[in-house]
Amino acid sequence: MQQSDLTKLADLISRTRRAAGMTRAELARQTGVAGSTITRIEEAQFCPRAETLATIGKVLDIPVSDLFAAADWLQDNELPSFAPYLRTKYRDLPADARQEIEDTFAGIAKKYGYDASGPAPGDDET
Repeated sequence: MQQSDLTKLADLISRTRRAAGMTRAELARQTGVAGSTITRIEEAQFCPRAETLATIGKVLDIPVSDLFAAADWLQDNELPSFAPYLRTKYRDLPADARQEIEDTFAGIAKKYGYDASGPAPGDDET
């Protein structure tokens, strides 16, 4: 893991912990991870194991996929394209609201020259 990835991961964990009003000691207590390890993670001095990240994510309500992405453990080809992600992530929204989000993203992608094409609705969701 590169230092820039460690820094992104550290920032995400630290920012989320502080927003939750939690100290490092409290995070350590709730996760069962040593306080010194929490400090080293938040100071971007240490690359935690996947299991440790999952435990921290559970306590801080950060999806493991977000932690792995911050750590650059997910390759681009392992991530879903945006439209199917939105349909899956926001499946409880009304269909017209999901479509509005997709259309907005497509407009932004077009403006910046990003190819937002992906599988057709239903092709990749479970």
